[in-house]
Amino acid sequence: MSGRMIGVDVGGTFTDVFVLNEKDGSAAVAKVPTTRPDQSGGFLDGIGQQVTDLSEISVVVHGTTAGTNALLERKGAKTGVICTEGLRDVLEMRRRDRPRTWGLRGDFEPVVDRRNRLEVPERTLADGTIRTPVDLDAVRAAATQLRENGCEAVAILFANAYANPENEVSAVAAVRAVWPNPHVSASSEILPEIREFERFSTTALNAYLQPEVSGYLGRLENALKSGGFDGEFMIVQSNGGVMAVDTACRLPVRTALSGPAAGVIAAGYIASSAGFDNIITGDMGGTSFDVSLIAEGQSMLSPQTSIDFGMVVRTPMIEITTIGAGGGSIAWVDKGGLLNIGPESAGSNPGPVAYGLGNTRPTVTDANVVLGRIDPDNPIGGKLERLDVEAASKAIDTHVGEPLGLSTVEAAEAILRVANSRMAGAIRLVSIERGFDPKRFAFMPFGGGGALHTGAMLAEVGIARAIVPRYPGVTSAMGCVIADMRQDFVQTINSLVDGLDEAALGTFMQDHADRGMELLDAARTTFEARDVTFELDMAYVGQTHTVSVPLSVAVTDGKVTAPSKADIEAAFDAAYRATFGRLLKNGVRRILNLRSAVTGKRPKFDLKTLAPRGQDKVAPKASRRVHFSTDWFDTAIYDRLALPVGTVINGPAILEQPDTTVLVEPNLQARVDDFGNTIIEPAKDPS
Repeated sequence: MSGRMIGVDVGGTFTDVFVLNEKDGSAAVAKVPTTRPDQSGGFLDGIGQQVTDLSEISVVVHGTTAGTNALLERKGAKTGVICTEGLRDVLEMRRRDRPRTWGLRGDFEPVVDRRNRLEVPERTLADGTIRTPVDLDAVRAAATQLRENGCEAVAILFANAYANPENEVSAVAAVRAVWPNPHVSASSEILPEIREFERFSTTALNAYLQPEVSGYLGRLENALKSGGFDGEFMIVQSNGGVMAVDTACRLPVRTALSGPAAGVIAAGYIASSAGFDNIITGDMGGTSFDVSLIAEGQSMLSPQTSIDFGMVVRTPMIEITTIGAGGGSIAWVDKGGLLNIGPESAGSNPGPVAYGLGNTRPTVTDANVVLGRIDPDNPIGGKLERLDVEAASKAIDTHVGEPLGLSTVEAAEAILRVANSRMAGAIRLVSIERGFDPKRFAFMPFGGGGALHTGAMLAEVGIARAIVPRYPGVTSAMGCVIADMRQDFVQTINSLVDGLDEAALGTFMQDHADRGMELLDAARTTFEARDVTFELDMAYVGQTHTVSVPLSVAVTDGKVTAPSKADIEAAFDAAYRATFGRLLKNGVRRILNLRSAVTGKRPKFDLKTLAPRGQDKVAPKASRRVHFSTDWFDTAIYDRLALPVGTVINGPAILEQPDTTVLVEPNLQARVDDFGNTIIEPAKDPS
């Protein structure tokens, strides 16, 4: 089916849309304010700006923050838990951690109230032996009580269900027979992996999100279909892959951080196409600054993350460090006279002071407006005709300039200095503090505001150059179009290598491959290739932390050839030596978990189709005074999308386009590469 592929990323401030015409490779973008509380309004408005006939659309891929926001704002459904006797408070005890370093008290409340966490008689031992069969009458009574308490969703959390799910499977069947909706989550289905708290937390959070996320996605799908859409609707996962809507409704916990993950996927594809395998991404939206690192073309995957304190989600996620330093982040002076940025954000409504929608406290965007870096007559992503520079100046004077004894310009520069310092700190966190030299990396700023801070990041962190993608303001939406379809599986093995049941391991591997292929078969997408990868979490006996051990496994006509014990030992030794530089003498090797990933490689479009061709040199469309550091400069303004391949522009200059503004500082130069990206690096010495 040929038509238009659409990626939609809903952020905290803006909803971004990227439209790819599959026939000729042309692209169009839209950026509209995110609608609250129901984000579907902005979603449909953004698509409607570029496509009037929804029947022309073949694929819609959505990166959503609905799940993340529901967790952060505690706006999920009223949820119940049915668990093994004695385990009612696992969600509350966590890992005996606390939200603050000092003091003996914490104020954490689980998403499930204690009165809705009910125990039933059952017990499975760690070796899979069932000591106490589950009392199904007690399970049905608990389900009835939770319904009477007003619970919309329920999670079944039984001890050691990863080792033998029989008791949990029976309980789940009994609950689903009486529960009035599909929102029943079972730990053996969500995460059949050892470690009680992580399994319980992930499953409970999945249940907590199910009504919210499935309702939201259902509204979107119905609205699309009612407009004539008959294509495929898919959702981005936090691992950077996409999944079908029914999978997302069943496993909504996998959508946490899906929007930022899509941006990293797009950044990796754009950078590798342009010849950069090592990049640090900086996604600056209206609310946050998200940083991630890609080394040798590979994104960093984390096995679990904490969405907020005590809210642990154990599912593979692209590692993203987030700080509250977006364009809408509010600048304020504390009682000690220190200037701070964020974490509070003005969002899209009321937005920065310059929007004129009621906010009176200055933001990072207001500082950029006052310094001339953003054109007040052409605001991005909104329906405003002009930004109110005077109001922004007054807010900066009132809240920053007067308390600190600074002029308007000095106060605006101070706001940017503090914001840039925080952003540089996040970049150091993912690079220097993990053993990566920033000089070997290129910085890729995207999001609506990232390209305004490129020069500051190069100067503060020591990165050699930056690569600004063709459409930086909608990179996450582009990532939705690019992302492959991927499903991850895990199964605890918990065996010494010497005592491994090779046949049982092979059965698990085959099951994962079969289930992954079934999901790919059910999709209406055409795949260029299908990959199945396996790795083991392994350690020496006595060690707590594991190393990831990739397995070289042959998959022929869908049949998996399981590795032998000798193969596994050799793979572990190689991975352990690469990580720690040595092996332990007489160490006993242990397998904890099997992890599998089934990926359908979706066709990629040629980024060169986005680049303008032609030999004509493009002249500046205007000029205005812009403040850099300590002085004002007459600065040339260019239409960035009209700059042909090969164009070189020396700073100071500003490159404008509908979804963002690119700032080229006085000591830098910008060059347009073959893909329409802008490479920013120190200006060449003319001598």
